[in-house]
Amino acid sequence: MAVVVLFSGIVQGYLTPLLPEVGLRLHIGAVGQNNIYLLSQLAFAVMTPLLSRLGDLYGHRKLLRVALAMVAGGSLLIAVRPSAVTLAVGVTLQGALVGFFPLLVGILRSRAPERNRIGISLLVGVLLIAIGVGGLVAGALSEHHAEAGLWTAVPVAVLAVVAGLVLPDSDAPRGGRFHYGAAALLTVGLVALVLVLAQGTWGWGAPRTIVLAVAALAVLAAWVAVERRSAHPLVSVRMLSNPRLAVVSGYTFCAAFGTIGFLGANALFLGASRSATGYGMGLGPQAIATISLAMVTAGFAGSTLTPRLARRLGDRAVLASGGGLIALGFLGMALFHDTLAQYVACALVVGLATGLFESITRTLSAEVVEEQETALAVGLNELALSLGAAIGAAVIGAFFAAHAVRGTTHIAESGYLWGWGACACAALVGMALALRYRSPRAVHATYGQQPAQGGELA
Repeated sequence: MAVVVLFSGIVQGYLTPLLPEVGLRLHIGAVGQNNIYLLSQLAFAVMTPLLSRLGDLYGHRKLLRVALAMVAGGSLLIAVRPSAVTLAVGVTLQGALVGFFPLLVGILRSRAPERNRIGISLLVGVLLIAIGVGGLVAGALSEHHAEAGLWTAVPVAVLAVVAGLVLPDSDAPRGGRFHYGAAALLTVGLVALVLVLAQGTWGWGAPRTIVLAVAALAVLAAWVAVERRSAHPLVSVRMLSNPRLAVVSGYTFCAAFGTIGFLGANALFLGASRSATGYGMGLGPQAIATISLAMVTAGFAGSTLTPRLARRLGDRAVLASGGGLIALGFLGMALFHDTLAQYVACALVVGLATGLFESITRTLSAEVVEEQETALAVGLNELALSLGAAIGAAVIGAFFAAHAVRGTTHIAESGYLWGWGACACAALVGMALALRYRSPRAVHATYGQQPAQGGELA
């Protein structure tokens, strides 16, 4: 499992630091580079429920192998023939890595339920460290030739495919059928919604923006209605009637909005030349990757500390602390970004909070349902994470497009200020949601009720 998660982290970490340099070689501007990152996040959002549901139907190991093949193929395509088109196709195929975690957790809970919490926290820690290492290796390879770093994920892909072949399968019950209509509605609705949010250059009052926004909301509303009536839903939206799962999913969306949604923009800011734009640090790929490694190292510390903090302080306190730290980090970026030391200090706060939120939310989403629904519940949480990241990247992209400097490929500093502010606001909303979380122990103490099986109130 750790090898599979290592591959996931390498893929998530190696391309972002390379985008400024590779984009320059391929004649892709700053807005286009953010759109490449946005496309990857959109692929995450679309593939999360598909892979999770198919795993419940046909076996977690089988779908994990399919996802591994897709991600490996996308990584090889980008490395062999880098271009704007192959980057777009490659990151879309790499989006299948979003299925790794819910499928692995389905196996973990089935094969070693007593190690569920510590297992998830360690896998999240490996994931975060791998993100940093992937970026660092890619940066080192690209020092003399930017496109050499694109080969970073290929050797690890071979190891991960072998790991997928030897992993045991879960013994959770299988059954039901795949709802193709729901899958189509969700895909169309998400694509339309992200396009609306990303196209700030259209103008929010432009007719096509309004039409597309209405269409996106109508399609997503139809998807929710179909899912609620279905005996075999793609995403069990009825699971959100569980108040704890609803709070965790909402919190995950808000936390991912900034911590993951801003990663592409973070590399752009660090790589921007102050002499050309008036801001930025003018760093190369290796230096950007080193800062990313420092952030994920802080995230690793937060992830591995999460089980201990949850035992001492409680799940709600850990959730709220994560949201507060994210908001603090982004507010710090908005106020203090003139020197590298100031910016890195704020980025480390965000990195620490990322480890906290990714570990606690994945753990809680797995624990509030019955075992045979683990992949669905974790998949729902992963969908919230992917949606938050995709919409965060889309909103930031809209700010960038709206604040692009005419006649150049640069973004005005005000675009980053709006982006940092939006990330901080989303984190504060997540913190407010976290304060509404009620653990089973708290509910029992207040109402004198025992939680029923699967985390529902008796």
